Amino acid sequence: MPMPHRTQQQVIKRRLIGKEGSERIRELRAILADLPGYRNGPYADLRKWVEGELTAARTRKKVVNRDSIAVRREGAAQIALVGPPNAGKSSLLQALSAIQIRTGDYAFTTTRPVAATTRLGGVLVQLVEIPGLIEGAADDRGGGRALLGVLRNADAILWCHACDRPTEELETIRAEVAAAEIELPGLLAATKCDEAPPPEVPGLQVLPVSVLDDASLDRLRDELWALTGLVRIHLRDGGDPVALEPPATVLDVADSIHHELRESCTGARIWGPSARFEAQRVGPEHELRDGDTVEVLTR
Repeated sequence: MPMPHRTQQQVIKRRLIGKEGSERIRELRAILADLPGYRNGPYADLRKWVEGELTAARTRKKVVNRDSIAVRREGAAQIALVGPPNAGKSSLLQALSAIQIRTGDYAFTTTRPVAATTRLGGVLVQLVEIPGLIEGAADDRGGGRALLGVLRNADAILWCHACDRPTEELETIRAEVAAAEIELPGLLAATKCDEAPPPEVPGLQVLPVSVLDDASLDRLRDELWALTGLVRIHLRDGGDPVALEPPATVLDVADSIHHELRESCTGARIWGPSARFEAQRVGPEHELRDGDTVEVLTR
C-alpha cells in the first residue's frame, strides 16, 4: 500500500534538495522507477509532476552546458579585467595588447570574455576582459555565474572604474565577487580621470590611467607585473626571461631550461639585484630576485 500521495510528494522534494544537473536527473529517474504506475488519480498526477521536473532538469543541464565559458590559459600568469559596464575595460585591453576589439560609449559592448596576451618586461602574460558584471551576478543574474567561473581561475584582478561614474557601481561588483568567495590580489585602474578626480577605494591601490597617455600605460604594466607575484630572470645568453614563483633559485632557473641542466648545475654567475657585485659566482641554492641576469654553470 503506497503512502498518501501528499506525503510522497514531500519526501520526493526532500530527496531533491541540493541536487542539480546530472545528479538531479539520476534521482528523478530513480523516483519515477519507484512510483506506482497508476494511470489516473493523485499518483498519476504525482508521476506527471515528477516527469515535468525531469524535463526541466534536462533543459537546465543543456543550458548550463551551452552557456559554460572556458578561457584557455596562455603565458606565465592570467590577469582579469573586472568592473561595471562601460568602465573602459575594452579600451584598456586594446591599449595593453595587440588585439583589435569593438569599443563603444555604451554598456555591454563586450558580451563574452575576451583574452589577449601582452609582454610585461619581456614575459608573456594573458589579460582577460570579463564582461560587465551586474548586481546579482553571484546568483547568476546576467549569466554572472559563468563569468565568475572564468574570474575564479585568474591569478589577479585589474579592477576598472571610470572616474565620472559613482563608486557605488564598483563597490556593487566587488561585493558580487566577494559573495562568490573569490579572493585575488588586485589594483584599480581609474579611467577617464580627465573628466573627474580618481576615487579613493579602501583596500585598493588606485592608478590613474589613460589609453592616450603612454607613460600611464607603462606605469600600469609595471604594477600589473608586480601583481603577478612572479620574478623575472634574464638569461645571459639572451632569449625571453624566465618567470618563476618566488623563492626562485639558480636550480629553478636551470630546471626551467631543461631538467638535465638542473642535474649538472653547479651554480651560476649573476648580475642584478641579488648580486653583491657584477658577475658574482653563487651556488645552486642562491635565491634570485626580480630582474636578475643568470649564467648557469655546469660541471
